[in-house]
Amino acid sequence: MTLRRPLPVSYHSNVHRKVTSLIAACLAALILTFTGVLAQQKPEAAVQPFNAAVYRVGERLTYDVSFAQFVSAAHVDMYIAGRGRYFDREGIELRAHVETTGIVNVALLALNNDYVSYVDTFTGLPYRSQTVVREAGRATEASSEYNQAAGTEAIPGRRAGEVLGTYDLLSTVYRIRAMPLSEGSSFSINVRIDTQDYQADVKIIDRQLIKTKVGSFNTLVARVSASSGPLSNIRVYLTEDEWHVPVLVTAKHKDGEIRAELAASQLNTPPPTATPTPPRVVPPSDGRALTPVPSPTTPVSATRLNLPFNVGEQLNYQVFLGATGPAVGSASFSVAARGRYFNRDGLLLTATAQTTNAGARVFYVNDKISSYVDPETLLPFRTEMNFAEGTWRSTRGYSIDQNRGAVTTDTRTRIEIPVGTHDLISLLYAIRTFDLSPPSTALSQAKRNAISILAINQPRTLFVTAQKRETIELNGQKVPALLLTLTSDDGAADRLQLRLWVGDDYRHLPLRIEAVTPLGPVRADLTIRANTPR
Repeated sequence: MTLRRPLPVSYHSNVHRKVTSLIAACLAALILTFTGVLAQQKPEAAVQPFNAAVYRVGERLTYDVSFAQFVSAAHVDMYIAGRGRYFDREGIELRAHVETTGIVNVALLALNNDYVSYVDTFTGLPYRSQTVVREAGRATEASSEYNQAAGTEAIPGRRAGEVLGTYDLLSTVYRIRAMPLSEGSSFSINVRIDTQDYQADVKIIDRQLIKTKVGSFNTLVARVSASSGPLSNIRVYLTEDEWHVPVLVTAKHKDGEIRAELAASQLNTPPPTATPTPPRVVPPSDGRALTPVPSPTTPVSATRLNLPFNVGEQLNYQVFLGATGPAVGSASFSVAARGRYFNRDGLLLTATAQTTNAGARVFYVNDKISSYVDPETLLPFRTEMNFAEGTWRSTRGYSIDQNRGAVTTDTRTRIEIPVGTHDLISLLYAIRTFDLSPPSTALSQAKRNAISILAINQPRTLFVTAQKRETIELNGQKVPALLLTLTSDDGAADRLQLRLWVGDDYRHLPLRIEAVTPLGPVRADLTIRANTPR
């Protein structure tokens, strides 16, 4: 979808008013309906069935969410982060991230929330939850303690099919998966969203083969009914195996259909490891996203790569216009995850860029690019781009066949490319693997690497030349660096005067990027913390 002019004012006023309550509620409800109810097939039983093997530390599930005419409305990421002792009791740490994308993020609602739930290892009941909500450049945190019923209040069987106890959104997802499911069974559960309790009921009504980007699955179809809420005709499709992975969720709303489809899955099974009580999740005061740090229980195979970077690395930059003055924007690059994407093993690389404060008033920018790359070659096989610059909006998707040297866009346009072509994000990570040694003497010729890139809609050759060693200053620190020049074969080789400084070690961290644009010289500096004495 490409929008060449701003959306009408009437559209903004009507839709934004609805979406603030709608999408936030719907996305929360989707987390809930990723099996939003809990089963009790034998209400007379004294012990609820519970398959603890479902809580597989290292399992990560990623969902693409569409809403009405918006093909890419949001992403939902769920992760079993650890098992150990948290807040003075044994538990399992569950995490989720919900973020709106594309046109929805730019024009309707910027949602960027994190959820953490600590659940009992024997029952799946939550005893503590934490939420980080980011909006309007700010981040706020809230936490809740769950005091579950005890004594006579905890005796099951007060109501046929009712599961006692109160679950938050995230713990509900996993608790249902730990239950035995079969066609014809029906269940109910109490779920708390913020301070509101909801009664939800489910019935397994069918079996169906579901095809997703991850693969095809035989599923059990669950019909979900809630006591209140904006959604109807909710269907949840769970794999017909012992893990009951939710692969698809659909729901109806008066303003359109919501669909959440499994886009990637990752599973690593580390040995059991005791973990200390984690510190309280405190969002940065400036509203930046929390930098992902691999959990102590995350397996080495999940994060360690034979590359200068690892899964979980996030690089944040401040962007400056001109030689002096405050930052006008920010950018972030992340090695977000490793898993199965589009039915193959891959790394998910992401990049975001946005203007802030005075910069947004001069020229609004909110861009996001996702690159799915081969873990061995770093060559992309899928690229997704969402651009919002001024009044221009564009959403693009490319499927890349590196063996045949061809790109197919989401509009079925075919682009011929050289085999081994990178996109704009994989390019940055590929450069870090190059031999970037500068000339040994003043008379030596500078070393130049050539790399094919897909520049939006056509291939170009980019030349990366190692010039010299320098010491640059970042945040008051002097950092050894290598200066690289980036030129192209487009007839104006150095028109942008692209310069890249990378760290003078094996990681080759991109420290500074400079270019000349129609608005003037632009510089992006890596945000680093000052050294503190021990």
